[in-house]
Amino acid sequence: MPTLQDVTDLIHGWYPPSTADSWDAVGLVYGDPGQPVKKVLFAVDPTPAVAAEAAEWKADLLVVHHPLFLKGVNGFPATTPKGRTLHTLAKADCALLTAHTNADQAVGGVSEALAQALGLSELAPIVPAPGEPVDKLTVFVPADAAAPVRASIAEAGAGRIGDYDFASFTSAPGQGRFRPLDGADPMIGTVGDLETVEEVRIEVVLARSLKTAVVRAMLAAHPYEEPAYDVVELADPGLTTTGTGRMGAIEPVTLAEFAAAVSAALPTTSHGVRVAGDPERIVKRVAVCGGAGDFLLDRVAGLDVDAYVTSDLRHHPAAEFLEKGGPALVDIAHWAAESTWLPVVAQRLQDALGDAVETRVSTIVTDPWTMHL
Repeated sequence: MPTLQDVTDLIHGWYPPSTADSWDAVGLVYGDPGQPVKKVLFAVDPTPAVAAEAAEWKADLLVVHHPLFLKGVNGFPATTPKGRTLHTLAKADCALLTAHTNADQAVGGVSEALAQALGLSELAPIVPAPGEPVDKLTVFVPADAAAPVRASIAEAGAGRIGDYDFASFTSAPGQGRFRPLDGADPMIGTVGDLETVEEVRIEVVLARSLKTAVVRAMLAAHPYEEPAYDVVELADPGLTTTGTGRMGAIEPVTLAEFAAAVSAALPTTSHGVRVAGDPERIVKRVAVCGGAGDFLLDRVAGLDVDAYVTSDLRHHPAAEFLEKGGPALVDIAHWAAESTWLPVVAQRLQDALGDAVETRVSTIVTDPWTMHL
């Protein structure tokens, strides 16, 4: 049976906490990493009712999107809603884990799940996340010493490109020239004499965070006292599939038809679906952002899209956006948008652990709006 640490490692691998916004509070909130996990419940909000559902189902772990404690607290007595949530989970020996803004941007995350639920294809981020900074190391080494140097830097982490490792390039031999001076202890050559050596050029890419470790490994494996090498920074190619929001294509429909399809694809809420724009406008390309998305309005205005689907749009930003002739706006319930992620991550965990775990998506609607007159 997997442990809580095993499940946490999987979820953090898919939605790295390091990608969360600086103000966010994500990760394991409560629980013993060594405890076994058999049942995992998924929900958008860690409300007292959701905690009660987890306890009744005898869940070992509750995974939520919204943090229970987004701000620091001095205590969490059961006389408060948040304290009651944690108290209920603790009594049931049910751990709590949060994946919030780290799940928003990721592949298989919230915005991508919303886009897929609405039938979008050819997905790309609205704002691509910057790729991990990458450098290139070039070093010159005698041909007979090239193999151990390549092996050493690869074991230090260089040469990892996507799903490949130990990747490097070695060019044809050239001539290296040097003259050892007083105090040198050359492996090749004599102090005071000019020396020419057949050398090869090794080039390898590496994550910038590994630069120090890789250079040290190269120096330790290189036969020369003073190897000739350089490290250069590489440009970000901007090919990342992670990032804020998603945009994609659909079969052409009118805005009215598209809005009806959005309503049908999402759970029913009292909020419903609000639309701003000409109902007869043709919609072929769509941008979406799970959760509150009016911070992207300026960016969306410059995109080649016909509609923008998000939540919690405010009066003035929406009105000013439409005055500029931007895409149509489709405002959906915050909870409904983010609930599309729950079955995705639940199935992902089920696929990863098989029969070792049982997953379930909470049936409780935690949207705060209960009437629409």
